[in-house]
Amino acid sequence: MNKRFFIGGAWPYANNSLHVGHLAALLPGDVLARFGRLCGYDVIYVSGTDSHGTPITERAKREKVTPASIAEQYHAEFTRDFEAMGFTYDKYTATFTDYHKAGVQDILRKIQANGYLYETTEEQDYCETCGKFVSDREIEGNCPVCGKLTRGDQCEHCNASFDSKMMTEKRCRTCGNATTTRMNKHLMFALSKFQKDIEEFTEKMAPHWRLNAVNETKKYLQQGLPDRAATRDLDWGVEVPVEGYESKRIYVWFEAVLGYMTTGKWVAEQRGIDFNEYMTEDGNLNNYYIHGKDNIPFHTVIFPALLMAMDRSLCLPTHIVSSEYVNMNDEKMSKSKGNLISVHELAENYPMDAVRFYTMLYNPERRDVNFSIPDLISTYNKFLAGGLGNFVNRNLSFLKKKFGGVVPAGKVDPAVAAHVEGLYASMGEKMENGDLRSATEDMVTLIQYANKYYDDQKPWVQAKAEELTDFGNTTATCIYLMANMANLFAPVIPEGCEKLAKVLNIEQLSWNPVTLPETFTLGEVPILYTRIDEPKN
Repeated sequence: MNKRFFIGGAWPYANNSLHVGHLAALLPGDVLARFGRLCGYDVIYVSGTDSHGTPITERAKREKVTPASIAEQYHAEFTRDFEAMGFTYDKYTATFTDYHKAGVQDILRKIQANGYLYETTEEQDYCETCGKFVSDREIEGNCPVCGKLTRGDQCEHCNASFDSKMMTEKRCRTCGNATTTRMNKHLMFALSKFQKDIEEFTEKMAPHWRLNAVNETKKYLQQGLPDRAATRDLDWGVEVPVEGYESKRIYVWFEAVLGYMTTGKWVAEQRGIDFNEYMTEDGNLNNYYIHGKDNIPFHTVIFPALLMAMDRSLCLPTHIVSSEYVNMNDEKMSKSKGNLISVHELAENYPMDAVRFYTMLYNPERRDVNFSIPDLISTYNKFLAGGLGNFVNRNLSFLKKKFGGVVPAGKVDPAVAAHVEGLYASMGEKMENGDLRSATEDMVTLIQYANKYYDDQKPWVQAKAEELTDFGNTTATCIYLMANMANLFAPVIPEGCEKLAKVLNIEQLSWNPVTLPETFTLGEVPILYTRIDEPKN
């Protein structure tokens, strides 16, 4: 059976625009998907807009619109932004679709039938002033772990997740008054039953996950896994398919993460294949879950627990591709400080490849990074316009000018060919392991290697000799480098690589060394990358 990649990108929440932090966290998913397809693997790459929950309903109240209109607005914006950045999702959907809702309801029924959902009646936070039960996001109070003021169910300071009942000095965020409690019934997910399973699973996967994922998961487990409410008092969300719960909705933490399952199944059905092939381990499956640091527990604890509650044969996450944070101009990004830059702004003002390359070269895989526009421009000018673009242009423009675009016969330098062939193996291994920043750094090294080879060989001098053997060999080697750069660089900078493939008459890029005919005629030679004026200090 062919190797398979299942790639799930975290679902951005439909309450604000995508910014550079989202891009840094999610772009690795597209790089992996493109790599997998180049290798000829069977790839399913999915994500969507997380469109339910209290923040959206609260915003809708303030703006006097429906929650659906808020969700649809941001879903359209997210779709446009991902397309502008070259994301190649097999399906990008939203949690408000009927397909997702029906799929989540089926999963809830299955988990209930397996004995991991139970009804409880307990005290719940209630606002006497507003006359309603208040959800975690509608409450402010002190975090039970670090003691700082936050809102439930996850502390924005220490990232701890908890039941809002554990907070102290609680008050309603709508009216500002202290909350009381009243008896209310809910369906509870028996998360506590999976404490040992998740501990053992984490130890098993620790060598394969990023360090921040392992550390955050262990910290979460040390607190003890509490049972969590799977329903809540809202009218915007997925209806609960259980009698007596008609006025409630399935909790967002439960239903959004299951979007990987519903959307993956959707893609599989459209292809006429069995989705179980992408959820059952047989030695040929890698699954990757792509997200930021604040989403780690939902992918390493909550999602695996839900999968085990559904069916113990399902494959749990093999690769957790979790990023650290992105600061903007050396400061933590903040709407109040005005130091956020949206993905839409980047797409409007800078080449797609420039943004993708910069984001991956300095991706926050292991530590926080700083994002700045001057750095983006400088990196693009140095490595893409001045490095790769210059290497391509001075080779091909010379051939067009002196030889009418006809590539002379020549032999590829065996040492160069061996070097390039080794990169397919080493970069491919890094890609498959999720070491994408290191693989992008290898791109820089190869660009520098190619330019040094050109400078050392001096083909502009060789072209003046009566015998053009040396010039032909140098040209053949440079063309070979370009053709294989197009393959090796395509997951990160697809636009430039497609241009390069077209001029070299390469019909289809792949993750295999390519050798072009000894002589052929170049296609039209475009400027691969144009320099951007750098801002003056």
